[in-house]
Amino acid sequence: MILFTDSIFLTDEIEGFRQCRENRSTASNTMTVLLCTAGYIDVYYHDAMIRIHENDLFVRIPDHNYKLGPYEMSPDFAFKQVTVDAEIFSQIMYDHMRVEPNWWSKQEYVKENPIFPINKKSIEFYNAYFEMLKLQLEDNMTPFRKQIMMYVARAATMEMLNYLDKLADSLPANAPRRQSVNHSDYIFYEFIRLLQQHPHEREVQWFAKQMGITPKYLSEICKEMSDKSAGEWIADVTVSELKHLLEDTTMPIREIARLMEFPNASFFCQYTKKHLGVSPNKFRKNKKAKE
Repeated sequence: MILFTDSIFLTDEIEGFRQCRENRSTASNTMTVLLCTAGYIDVYYHDAMIRIHENDLFVRIPDHNYKLGPYEMSPDFAFKQVTVDAEIFSQIMYDHMRVEPNWWSKQEYVKENPIFPINKKSIEFYNAYFEMLKLQLEDNMTPFRKQIMMYVARAATMEMLNYLDKLADSLPANAPRRQSVNHSDYIFYEFIRLLQQHPHEREVQWFAKQMGITPKYLSEICKEMSDKSAGEWIADVTVSELKHLLEDTTMPIREIARLMEFPNASFFCQYTKKHLGVSPNKFRKNKKAKE
């Protein structure tokens, strides 16, 4: 079974695995979650060869420093894999940052520790989410198909976070994990917290002023911690909400501009053209034409 859209790829076939590896999952802007159901696979990941065994969950979070390389699988290797593109992953990330203040540090943990031996109950959850995505991908006529798949992907990610919490509680005291927060951590977490609370503030200077530091220093810390500047973080959050309101609602353009606290509809249109390449109305028409 190989099912996919522009933003999601689902497979449990070796040929599908190869296709995804060649066209999607080696890229730094995709997230892959793979459950090994039989055998094993050796994958080159972040300068080392790792082995994914039966009942292991492999989670790869987008990051150009954590690349996938060559692989070799056992003859009986079987699996279920979901790969989503950067847009879906980013939306999930922003949503979770609003409800899960430690989401960033959990991402960093997953990057360094991508393999999780999971129990029977967690496997049942994974299979349930996999089947829900499969049903949606098989039914092209389902209204709100994209939104439903997004909600399923969000729920599956929350389940993974829940598992990470349980895993952290069960780790021995001497297990390698982050024990303290340094100065850069604090500044970055505080910036993310402010961004969650004030998603319609679009000036780096505003956030830097609240934190008592210079805009340049804030951007340097963000770049160090996440490979993105403060301005890029702000723009990503704004554009994510902008796309949602244009794609998933029929709200008038002027109302969207007011809701997102732009000074006027004209400035809102300029911002949309700069970041999406087209006007808000044109973006909506293009999306409808593709559906």
